[in-house]
Amino acid sequence: MQIRPFELDCALRAVAEACAVTRRVQSDLDQIRQLTKDDRSPVTVADFAAQAIVAMRLQEELGPISLVGEESAADLRKRSTDGMTQTVTAAVRHVRSAITDNEVLDAIDLGNHDASDASYWTLDPVDGTKGFLRRGQYAVSLALIDNGVVKLGVLGCTNLSADFSRAFDDPDPIGCIYYASVGDGAWYLPANDIGVDAASINAAADISLDALRVCESVEASHSKQDDTARIVDYLKATSKPARLDSQCKYAVVARGQADAYLRLPTRAGYIEKIWDHAAGKIVAEEAGVTVTDIVGNGLDFSQGATLSANKGVVCAPPGVHARIIEAIDALGIAP
Repeated sequence: MQIRPFELDCALRAVAEACAVTRRVQSDLDQIRQLTKDDRSPVTVADFAAQAIVAMRLQEELGPISLVGEESAADLRKRSTDGMTQTVTAAVRHVRSAITDNEVLDAIDLGNHDASDASYWTLDPVDGTKGFLRRGQYAVSLALIDNGVVKLGVLGCTNLSADFSRAFDDPDPIGCIYYASVGDGAWYLPANDIGVDAASINAAADISLDALRVCESVEASHSKQDDTARIVDYLKATSKPARLDSQCKYAVVARGQADAYLRLPTRAGYIEKIWDHAAGKIVAEEAGVTVTDIVGNGLDFSQGATLSANKGVVCAPPGVHARIIEAIDALGIAP
């Protein structure tokens, strides 16, 4: 499957619009909490609004689509009297001023595909729930999968700065969008202006293991941080892992700001979802990074909506990746 330019352009516009709206919702967290009486509702509003925006853009420009999204409008339809749908619609109206509640609900449900088609899109409208709620890092993640292969990915890192010296917990006012398609490299655009010329990104080269820069999830429930520390110690690295939420970690490695992203299983039986990794994976790989599970197998997107054939993620340039897999094996971390 060859990616057509208009498909990439459409995906970029969809993610840029979703980034603008989720940024607006994140800036109004306290007000939305007051309206909905629910500490988690701001991210719910952002999730629903972003999924509606992306789905509408894809369908309008590409025709009928198959979209595997993280959200469904079923809960909103059940809660028709509590104002949540109206709050979501108000968020969507920042980019679509005349949209109605029913149109928003129908657009959200365009994401109800079951990943059974040969070719389909997958979307995580707000990847990094807790990061979003703490006004930290999160990502709008859209990818196109064809016959089990990720062909295109767009990663909207709304609070991630292009300036490597800016702390991850200091939200950037512009943000970054990264994108890639098979064989065409990985690219960067400012999140507020996708009309400028894109800049290519590449992973770090000539990495010294003693200065290895690892990134991992903020939440201990997402990755076994003790095992990360054991791997770093085994490799005799001295730097402390950086922690940030969402698929932004793939971008941080892809652009050379970190040397590895580790997502190590915290419990037996946990299965990753495709929308949590598809866009980040292709951006990283096209930047020269190797992405596998913790035993070195490639991530398998042919298993429907989950990565049921894999456990965990190791994302690093080839030489470093091989050493991390070696460490995982030596330390008995893999199942």
